[in-house]
Amino acid sequence: MPPVMRALGMMSGTSLDGIDIAWIETDGETLQALGPARTYAYTAEERALLAAALADARGLATREERPGRLGAAEDLVTRRHFEAAGAFFAETGTDPRSIDVVGFHGQTVLHDPTRRLTVQIGDGDALASQLGIDVIWDMRAADVAASGQGAPLAPAYHAAIIKRSGMALPAAVVNIGGVANVTLIGPDGGLTAFDTGPGNALVDDWTFRRTGQAYDADGALARSGQACEVAIARLLDHPYFGAPLPKSLDRNAFSLAPVDGLSAEDGAATLVAFTARTIAMGLFLTQAQPSACFVSGGGRRNPAIMAALAETLPRTRIAAVEEIGLDGDAIEAQAFAYLAVRSLQGLPLSYPSTTWVAEPMPGGRLAEGRRLNRT
Repeated sequence: MPPVMRALGMMSGTSLDGIDIAWIETDGETLQALGPARTYAYTAEERALLAAALADARGLATREERPGRLGAAEDLVTRRHFEAAGAFFAETGTDPRSIDVVGFHGQTVLHDPTRRLTVQIGDGDALASQLGIDVIWDMRAADVAASGQGAPLAPAYHAAIIKRSGMALPAAVVNIGGVANVTLIGPDGGLTAFDTGPGNALVDDWTFRRTGQAYDADGALARSGQACEVAIARLLDHPYFGAPLPKSLDRNAFSLAPVDGLSAEDGAATLVAFTARTIAMGLFLTQAQPSACFVSGGGRRNPAIMAALAETLPRTRIAAVEEIGLDGDAIEAQAFAYLAVRSLQGLPLSYPSTTWVAEPMPGGRLAEGRRLNRT
């Protein structure tokens, strides 16, 4: 029997809002315990630096380059994860000596599997040294190098949480971060997963452009507007939606040009409708009718997105993951804790049916920390 380990997961997503941290106990297959979770927000200045790094990353040709502001952004990501871990340990009363391994995702700044190129900034070796705990990091690279999409990586964890919940199958888990992705768990437990399209990224960018606010709080802007079908049709004309599986997305794959000229409210309503419609289109691609669709990520907190999903998928139960006893803000961090344990055990992180890699693919790099003495 593989050992049960306590793993800390750390995730900084494409919404650029902050760092999610959570610990779980797992043997890499089943979940034994879910610990506390916290989110540590980036400041406006830090968000601006990360956004600038995304822009500078567009011209990257290799994973090692750090032109422009990428070097400063990488230092920021590493430092802020170390600080966030310290705050987490103090606030939750978690003894760092109880943590066997840290799963560190880093910040994605470029994802282009067509060029076998995915880049996450953040120095796992430095973080392991600072924390004094072993760190598994760079978890997408092996899959992309083997011609996989490198995303999504959370499906193995999604399957574990649905199994733990005892929900009837088929069921779907949709994560709405900057990009939205779906995991379908079939009647036999088989997995299908891919990015469906934008999640919060477009409406967040639009809201910031038009109001100066980082996001549309409570969906208020979108709920006071009217979706424009002409603009939605233009957005749906993107070649991504005609591409066959496998497929995954970069955060900046879509433009706000189709909604230029709309009011702030109508633009937000249009982008929310677009997000919901593309998630529904993704589920239709699987040719399955899940009994329930459980939503994690920041999008579940947007009533406009949740209402649009319910309208677009009238025969599917749409619910936040809290309805099955989970914390939707913690799912991604928990997933990378789970993947860190699987990496240590040589288990696959991705599969042909999730990233469309040729065979089940292990991954991640181990950075050895200065091990803390356990008492």
